[in-house]
Order: sequence, then C-alpha cells, then structure tokens
Amino acid sequence: MKFKPVKFPQDHNAHKNIIEWWYFNGHLKDKKGNAYSFMDCLFQADLKRVNLPFLRKIPFKKYAANFLPYVHFAHSIISDIKKQKNYKEVQNISLVSRDSFGKENLFINYIDPLIVRGYVNNEIVQTASEQFHLKTETMDLMLRARKPVMLEQGTGFIDGCGRQSYYYSFTDLRAKGTIMIEGKTIEVEGKAWMDHQWADVAYSKDKWTWFSFQLENGTDIMCYEYMDKGKPALFVDILDRNCRHEHFDRLVITPGKELWKSKNTKAEYPLNWTIEIPDKDIRIEARSTMKDQEMIYGAINYWEGPLEVTATIDGKKIKGVGFTELVGYPSDYNFVLLAMKELNRNIRKTIFKR
Repeated sequence: MKFKPVKFPQDHNAHKNIIEWWYFNGHLKDKKGNAYSFMDCLFQADLKRVNLPFLRKIPFKKYAANFLPYVHFAHSIISDIKKQKNYKEVQNISLVSRDSFGKENLFINYIDPLIVRGYVNNEIVQTASEQFHLKTETMDLMLRARKPVMLEQGTGFIDGCGRQSYYYSFTDLRAKGTIMIEGKTIEVEGKAWMDHQWADVAYSKDKWTWFSFQLENGTDIMCYEYMDKGKPALFVDILDRNCRHEHFDRLVITPGKELWKSKNTKAEYPLNWTIEIPDKDIRIEARSTMKDQEMIYGAINYWEGPLEVTATIDGKKIKGVGFTELVGYPSDYNFVLLAMKELNRNIRKTIFKR
C-alpha cells in the first residue's frame, strides 16, 4: 500500500481494499445503574481477494464478483453484566442498500437477508462531523465525540509483520439511546469507542490480542499484539485528557490464569491480563466482566468482551473500563452443524412469538 494522508470526511467512507471494517464498542448504564456493554461491527470484503473460508463457499462466486465486487457481513453483541447474559447477532452476509457509501458523510444502511424473525433495518450514519447514529436489532444509539480523532501511530498508517493498514479511532464517544433485551426497550447512556480500519490483507490464520482502555483520568489507550508465523508486531497509542497523542512499539501482554472454554468450539480464552507499557511506566490489570463472549463466523472464532480495569500510572491507581478482542485461538468444531442449530433456534422463536 502506498501511503496517502488520511482525510475527512472522505476516509470515513469505504475504500477499494481487500478488507475494511467499522467497529464500535461501549459501556452503558440504565436509569437504575445496571451495567451493559455492546459491540457492533460491519465488514466489507473484496470477494475475489479476501479468501475468507465462509465466503469461499458462496455459489457462483467468480460470476458474482463481476457485478458484486464487495460483500458485507456484520457482528454485534449486547451483554447484560448483572444477569451475565448476552445477545449475539451474526449476519453471515449483509445486504447493503444502493445509497450506502454514496454520500459525503458516512452512510451505511443494511439488513440481514435471513429474515426468519422479520425485517430489521441497521444503520451506521455519520450525522455530523464527529457524531454517529448506530442502529441494529438490539441497539439504537447516538454517539458524539468528546475528543478529536486519533490517528494510530501518528499518521493513521501502521506497518507490522509485513502487513500495512490504515487505522483511526474515536476513543471517547458519549453514548445515549436505547438497547433492546428480550422485547424490552431500555434507556441507557455511557461511553463508546469507534475504530475504522482498511487494508490489502487476505485472510490467514493469524493471531492477535487487542485492547481499548478508557481510564477515569481521561486517558484512552489502544494497544495490541499481532502474531504472524510466530513473529510479533506491537502497537500502543495513547490519547491523554488534554488530547496529547503518543505512540510506542513496546508492549508486554501477560495472560492470567482465569480461562473460559467454549462448548461450541472447544477454544480456551483467557479472562484476565497484565499489560505493561514500558515507555510510559504504565501497568494495567484487566479482567473480563463476562465469560461467554465468543463470536463465530464460519471457520473463524473469536472472543470479544468488556473489561474492568485498574491502571497504575506514576504510582497512582486509576480505575477504568476496556474491551478486548482475541483472535486465532485453536478450535475444533463443525460450523455447518452450529449454523443449523442457530437456524432452528430462530425458527422456534418465530413460531413461539406467533
């Protein structure tokens, strides 16, 4: 990829790359103080070049790619922290409207074509220069930035293990709106995080551990370890309360002893970590507030969930929240059987509602 400076609003929109995603996570509370978390992500992939296992099985793929060069899919999850229950939605293919990506500001309108339980409109819409409307089957949120955009590594262009990508974040978004749980609409507010990343990278069995942290002193941190054939690439970006941005390439992530084993994939995921950023003398203790946060997309399984955080900076302890994404953990499962179980579950829900 040849570097070009990131520009807005045009770079909020889609690019002609192999893979791209618009990702959001957040921590919410209702009027009674009950805590929830959410994640929502829409992906765009070049059908000919991405080489994802699930997309390889699309009938008439070569023919379809001539008039539908990009395909989309979406994943989201709402988690009720108190009840330790979550509500996952995996759209294996998402149908994007004809007017999506066609406006000056970001505008994406999409649906799940598997409408067993009825039609639901989904949106990721940029309503102002630093404000977004996020809508799925389980959430309807307005997100407003309280800090300027953070360009990872200073330019929004990262290079590690021979892989390059563009990457920027809104690290401190005020979230307000509703979530839907078991037919009940709940008013919530809190804070959210947004990532947008695009790259010319085809699928391979890589492994990464990614974190976003939002600390009570106004410091926001993104850090991750990307493994390719056993070689690590390390990235750290920090935006402090005064919006001063620093980035580093030294990081130590140590998983703890708490583990959760998936009944579906047999994968084991750590639930607590120690993260050290030597250049800033920062030490972070992070622990998941949920267990079963596994998402499954074809032959790909990953864990995505909320964290409670205690950071030590300059000898002072600071509380906070975070999110982590764990990809590339060994698994053993039959996706077709799992997909059929999910389809049957949705059919039963539909019949029961009627």
